[in-house]
Amino acid sequence: MDRPTEIPAATDPLGEALHLLRLTGCVYARSELSAPWGIDLPPLEGHMMFHVVTAGRCWLELDGSEPLPLERGSLALVPHGLGHRLVDAPGRDAVEFFDLPVERVTDRYELLTWGGGGDVCRLICVVVRFDQAAAERLVDALPPVLHVDAWDGGEDRWLADTLRFIAREAEALRPGGETVITRLADILAIQMVRRWIETASDVDTGWLAALRDPRLGRAVAAMHRRPGDDWTLESLAHTAAMSRSAFAARFAEVVGEPAMRYLTRWRLQLARAALRESDDPLGAVAERFGYRSEAAFCRAFKREFGASPGSDRRVAPALLPSG
Repeated sequence: MDRPTEIPAATDPLGEALHLLRLTGCVYARSELSAPWGIDLPPLEGHMMFHVVTAGRCWLELDGSEPLPLERGSLALVPHGLGHRLVDAPGRDAVEFFDLPVERVTDRYELLTWGGGGDVCRLICVVVRFDQAAAERLVDALPPVLHVDAWDGGEDRWLADTLRFIAREAEALRPGGETVITRLADILAIQMVRRWIETASDVDTGWLAALRDPRLGRAVAAMHRRPGDDWTLESLAHTAAMSRSAFAARFAEVVGEPAMRYLTRWRLQLARAALRESDDPLGAVAERFGYRSEAAFCRAFKREFGASPGSDRRVAPALLPSG
């Protein structure tokens, strides 16, 4: 069988994966909280939450972890949408967020002023969702919380400047402020993830480990860029400059599943996103992602997601629970 059209070797497969990350559905809240106070944030499946402290200090509590102190200039990212608490002191009783007196300025911007009148903490809290299949795999590899203190600059001067800019935009409520903060939220979240990837020393298996591997990374990047090509185990091994048997064994060992199974799941994740985001005919979507038969695509789709493409297409995930 002919190999797919030759693709230049990826010089930075990990960078390519980060380039695919796009954030959607940004909702942000500016809070002025006076001690004593505590906020219980519910789990939000499929979302990331991050908090920027622009004045004062607080603590982030996550079940199973030690309380995390957040000072002025701290940025904490909760990538898995886990429920957690923000409090003025560890162990403080917390009120559910949706029970608090939030003022909704727009559909995506909220203000909260609350607490007992003591020391003040100012926060900007953002909820976002990734809209690309690559993001799901990347987020799965992240720890429960990412944290950085950057207000005073140093090597993270760019981050300190970005945090200050977000704080000014949130305070001013100028026209276009929502768009500015949404774009900056993209940058902050992705830069936080990149910072963790660059410093994490214990990632030796899984998707990230494959991207870090000079040979496997080339094959994974090729699948990402050209999912609809007629890939075979032989052509992927050729892209990785490895023998078929060595590539198959190494891929399964590092990623945790066979290469062709990875490719199938990748194609179906992309196809699912395309179906939900467009009105393209089912057959056209199937062909775009490597299926020569609409029936074969439907069978594979139902095996993967437990529903037919047509019924899944009608599902529109909400950003936040109502109420």
